[in-house]
Amino acid sequence: MTGYAERAADRAMLDLAARAAYRGVGLVEPNPPVGCVIGRRLARRGVEILAIGHHRAVGGPHAEAEALALCRARHADPAGASAWVTLEPCAHHGRTPPCADALIEAGVAEVVFATQDPHPAGAGGAARLRSAGVDVRRSDASAWALELSAPFVHRVRTGRPWVIAKWAQTLDGRLAARSGESKWITGPRARLDAHRLRARVGAVLTGIGTVLADDPLLTARGVPRVRRRALRVVVDPELRTPPDGRLARSVTDGPVVVWSSAGARASARRALRDAGVEVVELPETSGRLDLEAGLVTLARQRGVSDALVEAGPGLLGELADLDLIDEARAYIAPAVLADAGALPVMRGTRARALQEAAPFRLLGARRLGPDLGVVWRRSRDGGAHAAHGDQKGSGPGVSA
Repeated sequence: MTGYAERAADRAMLDLAARAAYRGVGLVEPNPPVGCVIGRRLARRGVEILAIGHHRAVGGPHAEAEALALCRARHADPAGASAWVTLEPCAHHGRTPPCADALIEAGVAEVVFATQDPHPAGAGGAARLRSAGVDVRRSDASAWALELSAPFVHRVRTGRPWVIAKWAQTLDGRLAARSGESKWITGPRARLDAHRLRARVGAVLTGIGTVLADDPLLTARGVPRVRRRALRVVVDPELRTPPDGRLARSVTDGPVVVWSSAGARASARRALRDAGVEVVELPETSGRLDLEAGLVTLARQRGVSDALVEAGPGLLGELADLDLIDEARAYIAPAVLADAGALPVMRGTRARALQEAAPFRLLGARRLGPDLGVVWRRSRDGGAHAAHGDQKGSGPGVSA
């Protein structure tokens, strides 16, 4: 193959691997979702695909092992073939044997992966493959594959879960009318899509203002399959969460945690704990709860890989000030309030000039009935799409 044809094949196969991997999102955490395509490069006709595998559940076969098993089941010999994997094949013994060893034993001649494994326990697969004579390359041809692994890489490097800020707004960027009325800005399809997102994340965060105004449940409803029962977290420094509210009354449907300050009333703490709500004291920084410390606790002690924030302008603005938003999902309704007193999406102090604004890149957008769902990701170090401006549409995981 020419260099152009080789890169085109890499992009197509890694795109396909990423699509397969997305089927495991919400089921494999805290492991990363991974997809693998095994095929033979053809001189003139692209790639003959032998098998496509993905990691389906924690403790189950990894993507490479599943793809190799499918090859055997179809009597397709992978010896001399190529494997395209969204994440560097692992080199350690965990719940399953090393994927690098499985590829070597199968006689695979080439391995192309999109993202290097940042986890110390899993890294080293590329080196092991090379030492066995396998041709190994990292390819950035597929933006979809790079974006797929971004949340896992982020959690390993920062110790925090991937934070998704989600809101519904009018065309002029308002969350609610000045009276606080917000039901409903968007239509049924947009709201159902938001519930699908709740059904696959590890935690849903909100602020005490939203709890007092809306008495929310924060559970996934109306979706055919709930992949994960999210931990529900309320940021409530003074412990004003009602012990007889819907959150406290629904602890049997999923755990509820309230983040408070050390100085919160002991009687309020007792009332919430009696209702089955867990109260966690966070340290304070400049008179505010240390949200970053809380997020680290979610990842380390609860195994939360991704956290969805559904809150008002105060909490969203504070997270923006602290640069803790990794992904933003907005559901935009075709309506204009044109009222300076209506609630903005965020209230913060991050930027006083345009050059101080936090940059985000567009990941995908699609129509949801009369509304528009848009997904952006925080641009750090150029972003995964820096060299892929020609890749159109939404990648796996983008279901605004």
